[in-house]
Amino acid sequence: MTNKTYQLEAVSCPSCILKIEGMLKKTKGVKEYDVLFNSSRVKVTFDEDVTSTEAIQDRIEKLGYPVVSVK
Repeated sequence: MTNKTYQLEAVSCPSCILKIEGMLKKTKGVKEYDVLFNSSRVKVTFDEDVTSTEAIQDRIEKLGYPVVSVK
C-alpha cells in the first residue's frame, strides 16, 4: 500500500469535499482516504498495482481542483 497527500488550492465549500470523496470511493485500488477541508489536503492510501499517484491526481484535477503538490 502507498500513502500520498495531495495539497490542493483552497477548497471553498463542504460540497467540494463530498465530490472528491465520492470520486475516491469509486476509484479502484483506493483503500482509505481523508479529505481535509481546512488544510485543502487529500490523504489517500492505495494499491499501486491497481492505480497510481498520477491517476489519482488526474481524477482530482478533472473535478476542477488543481493539485499544488504531492508528498
